[in-house]
Amino acid sequence: MDNRQNSIEINKEDFQKMGYQLIDTISEFLDTISEKPVTTSQSPKELQDILGQSSLPKKGIPADQLLKSTSKLLFENSLFNGHPKFFGFITSSAAPIGALADLLAASVNPNVGGQILSPMATEIEKQTISWLAEFIGVSPSYGGVLVSGGNMANFTAFLAARTAKAPKSIKENGLSNTTKQIISYCSKSTHTWIDKAAILFGHGSKSIRWIPTDTSNKMDMVSLEQTIKADLKLGHQPFMVVGTAGDVSTGVVDNLEAIGAVCKKYDLWFHIDGAYGVPAAVITELKETFKGIEKADSIALDPHKWLYSPLEAGCTLVKNPKHLIDTYSSHPEYYNFSLTEEGGSLNYFEYGLQNSRGFRALKVWLALQQIGRDGYVKLIKEDIALSEYFAKLAEQHAELETITQNLSITTMRYIPKNLNLIGEERDTYLNTLNETLVNTIQAGGQLFLSNAIVDEKYCLRICIVNFRTTKQDVEESIEIIINEGKKAHNALLSN
Repeated sequence: MDNRQNSIEINKEDFQKMGYQLIDTISEFLDTISEKPVTTSQSPKELQDILGQSSLPKKGIPADQLLKSTSKLLFENSLFNGHPKFFGFITSSAAPIGALADLLAASVNPNVGGQILSPMATEIEKQTISWLAEFIGVSPSYGGVLVSGGNMANFTAFLAARTAKAPKSIKENGLSNTTKQIISYCSKSTHTWIDKAAILFGHGSKSIRWIPTDTSNKMDMVSLEQTIKADLKLGHQPFMVVGTAGDVSTGVVDNLEAIGAVCKKYDLWFHIDGAYGVPAAVITELKETFKGIEKADSIALDPHKWLYSPLEAGCTLVKNPKHLIDTYSSHPEYYNFSLTEEGGSLNYFEYGLQNSRGFRALKVWLALQQIGRDGYVKLIKEDIALSEYFAKLAEQHAELETITQNLSITTMRYIPKNLNLIGEERDTYLNTLNETLVNTIQAGGQLFLSNAIVDEKYCLRICIVNFRTTKQDVEESIEIIINEGKKAHNALLSN
């Protein structure tokens, strides 16, 4: 079939023209993002109407027309986590170089599962992993793998811990043939991934020991050790303790050094869920906060959180990467891949759940070089300072109450003036009011924040992992919260 004709190929001249036009459109979007609403006001039904309900086209549509119409759809009907007043959940403003990196990665389209399928991409991912380990202050000899996000990063470590510490018969016989319950330990503030892991990997939710926290919301170390001893006495098999480096609600970092010591004493796997907070370990002034990080057998971190990578980019780091190979390696006869070996080839399908893997590392690798260690120190410090500024302004305002401030997360409540309620009635009303306020603000498009429950108080939660945010954005956001709080209060009173 000479000179094969098809509608999927785009010739060089057309590709250049469409590419230049798309880059111009994206550049204009990024330059004016602060002038746009943070999120769309359209309902799902309205969005479906905008998109159209037509069936799959029988004949193709020209690529330039599709790119133009799709750009309009996205830029006019999305939530923009790159907006300077986006403070919700833990999604960062994405470094622009990451968008260019994804274009470049998709153009080469390596399958970073086998080294033979992705020669340079594999080496870039290896270097990225080493740099991430060095960045947070552990040995660059840690191995690891890039995954989609925090859940998968923690799942990957969970299974490696089980392989390393649970009965070796599990691989052949499964959990149903083990006589001991295999137990994991975490604080009550640990992210819900631990529930998913215990359920999906056959342990059951009752295999988790939720350790209470102390007055600073850190895992209670006395209770942890007492619980481990009690489980051993009952004939159970503890295998892993999870320490949190920046819990998602308040940003608190557990006493990592103490957890590491307990794990060493009882021969347990020490995992750190640092998906959000662990990049702050690069800050010299926070060295004491993250003391003990180097004791971890595994660490989860998300470059798409506080390293400003576009989604998706999570990462699992493991002190001894052989534990990943022991857990995930499989070599059927149709895999014509050389084995992963020290100092030689590395096949990432042996390091995690995926065989076919996209080139996630490129956007992280490029940003690490463009920004550099010192650049990240500056940005992370600024995010923390802005969060502290948010807490300070709230504390100074008669109608706001700062509840917590840790790392770059601040929680607060709106409390209207002259609220003539006391006791349980007051607490119930304030929870209802602040929940209403969060929902109103999220839908309003002026700024975007999320919620947290702290000591049974429903709070507004502001997380700043955003290189576009300024002090002016914080000041304006305080005023928006006050104005919307008054409206919500008046609306509730009138009902």
